[in-house]
Amino acid sequence: MTDRELDAAGITDPALRAAYRHCRALNARHGRTYFLATRLLPVERRPAVHALYGFARWADDIVDSLGTGAGADARAEALTRLQEELEEGLRRGGGGEPVVRALADTARRYAIDHVHFRDFMTAMRSDLTVTAYPTYADLCAYMHGSAAVIGLQMLPVLGTVVPREEAEPYAAALGVAFQLSNFLRDVGEDLDRGRVYVPADLLAGHGVDRELLVRSRASGRPDRRITAALREFEALTRGVYRAAMPGVELLEPVSRPCIRTAAVLYGGILDAVARDGWAVLHRRSVVPRRRRAVVAADGLVRVATARLRMRAGAGHRPPERARDLPAAVLPPAAAVRPAEEVA
Repeated sequence: MTDRELDAAGITDPALRAAYRHCRALNARHGRTYFLATRLLPVERRPAVHALYGFARWADDIVDSLGTGAGADARAEALTRLQEELEEGLRRGGGGEPVVRALADTARRYAIDHVHFRDFMTAMRSDLTVTAYPTYADLCAYMHGSAAVIGLQMLPVLGTVVPREEAEPYAAALGVAFQLSNFLRDVGEDLDRGRVYVPADLLAGHGVDRELLVRSRASGRPDRRITAALREFEALTRGVYRAAMPGVELLEPVSRPCIRTAAVLYGGILDAVARDGWAVLHRRSVVPRRRRAVVAADGLVRVATARLRMRAGAGHRPPERARDLPAAVLPPAAAVRPAEEVA
């Protein structure tokens, strides 16, 4: 399947093909939900998605690698080296790291704005020092670089049936929704890394602080105040999904099944967390394999339908005009303050 994808994408250079294969392996190993949804894209577009994921995963692993003994200074140096190689790769192509070679090639092929990669690296660097977010607006400032720009990077690969700038707020919001789902699922693991992504004011509204989270994590005993805070965070996340989903209809028809499937699978994380009683401090909630298979099968049907319509020359219904996203979902850039470092 890898050779078929690379051949369809017109990627012929042996070193570049090896770089894309490396990114695909990272996606298959670490991003099972993302990888499954990617299989629903037209075959020639899949290598680009693997490249985008592979680079993001590589940088994230530098930041989050537990058990390696690498301190913040060593990880900061590794991020600096990666960013320098990224800048060189974007300027000239190539690069020593396979993830950079593939990413630079994808950025060139799809004319992806380089600022999205720089914003991503800024967010990764902040994870070395920022350990909490006072408000949702502060968290959104971080998520612009860590999640929203991933949606913006993807958009040129997916294609749109409206001017791209009309679809961009929705792509950014869906990237944020996916990350919020992961934040909720990973509360316990992130706490072990010294980070709390649930906004402090949301926690405080239920009488929760970091110390209570740490005690509950260590003891294994649930606390109704923590449960109430996590339920509110879940509700907030579902609101972001509702606001983002109209953007799927702004994509090219052949890309919609991929993104719709990804949204259902990532949204399923919220269902799994609720089913487990919001006990994410004590165990990791997972989407059942059977559910994943059902959603993937539905996505395949949608892919087949979209391709048949294209071959038949059937037109698509013009999408409704995009609505402005509510500020409560994603505060406008002018309202977002830089995140403060919290020890």
